[in-house]
Amino acid sequence: MNFLAHLHLAHLAQSSLPGNLLADFVRGNPENLYAPDVVAGIHMHRRIDVMTDNLPEVKVAREWFRPQTRRVAPITLDVMWDHFLSRHWAQLSPDFALDDFVRYARSQVATILPESPPRFVNLNNYLWAERWMERYRDMAFIQNVLNGMANRRPRLEALRDSWQDLDEHYTALEALFWDFYPRMMAQARAQAL
Repeated sequence: MNFLAHLHLAHLAQSSLPGNLLADFVRGNPENLYAPDVVAGIHMHRRIDVMTDNLPEVKVAREWFRPQTRRVAPITLDVMWDHFLSRHWAQLSPDFALDDFVRYARSQVATILPESPPRFVNLNNYLWAERWMERYRDMAFIQNVLNGMANRRPRLEALRDSWQDLDEHYTALEALFWDFYPRMMAQARAQAL
């Protein structure tokens, strides 16, 4: 899962949106670094990452990647799941429009920015102003996201080429998303993530 899905599942689970978004920027044990609700959100994010990586649907999707892009498949798929969530938001969350949810999430995350790592603050400078989560529904933007990640981390250059795998298997990936994401939403509502 990427930014949008982590925030969405956190909201459904009544967990800390700031903690769930911050988690990728925190190494080790966060216990004494942040408020207890933020720490709980960090731990939820980590559990979701492990759970998602081990879903049978995700394991199947990884096999669709070519040998030269397979090692970056988990990263590419995380971005792709956000594409499908953004694209189908109105169907998955009909009571909370995506624009309204993003505004709500931004206001929640803003509360921890003063004590956040600089890289996380920098992400937030772009994430909201450039409306990434709303733009995830556009596959051209997904390609830009993957290219940007490849530019920032040269050892992830294969992300640039993984676009072809997404394009080739788009319909099948969308079907897999519909297989597992509603199930994760139900688990979040039951606070079982």
